[in-house]
Amino acid sequence: MNKRDFLAASVIGAACASARQRSASLPARTGPGLLTVVGAIGRSNRGPLDPALDQLMVKHKARFDKAWQFDAAMLARLPAVTIQPTLEYDAKVHKLHGPLLSSVVEAAGVAAGANVMLALRAIDGYTIAVSLADARGYRMIVAGTLDGVPMSLGGLGPLWAVYDADRLPAFKDKPLNERFALCPWGLYFIEVKTL
Repeated sequence: MNKRDFLAASVIGAACASARQRSASLPARTGPGLLTVVGAIGRSNRGPLDPALDQLMVKHKARFDKAWQFDAAMLARLPAVTIQPTLEYDAKVHKLHGPLLSSVVEAAGVAAGANVMLALRAIDGYTIAVSLADARGYRMIVAGTLDGVPMSLGGLGPLWAVYDADRLPAFKDKPLNERFALCPWGLYFIEVKTL
């Protein structure tokens, strides 16, 4: 083997080993990304905003150099809870199921007691800010199912950040149409900001 072939094989071998090491440390995403978490996070499994291919995020003026992106399977692996609020859209009690919002951002590397704000953005651009402490206190979930059925894009899903307003003192006595202002349906993006 000559020197040039030896060096080329060494470089290729090192690059492959580095790529294997990087991919082994990242969770396997098997489906399309449903939820992107950016900002003050401690983990990442995708690179920066792509101005050509991340069109909705560009339209909503998102900026990031790293992110944690969840697919449906990754969200399903997180411990989940079920809530049963009366929804403003039909004034009926429904079962919503999904992981706690606090668990979702913690999976992206946010410390459990971090003093951060979460900017929750829906596909229509609706954005609200809630502190991690309030999200934990309200036991907000990232619901993926409504009455046992996955929520659809074009309806309230595929993801909805929501709490059980019927059982929370801060919301239960408000008119039904005022209880869910902090709950964006069609959730697709969370920016974590330090306070």
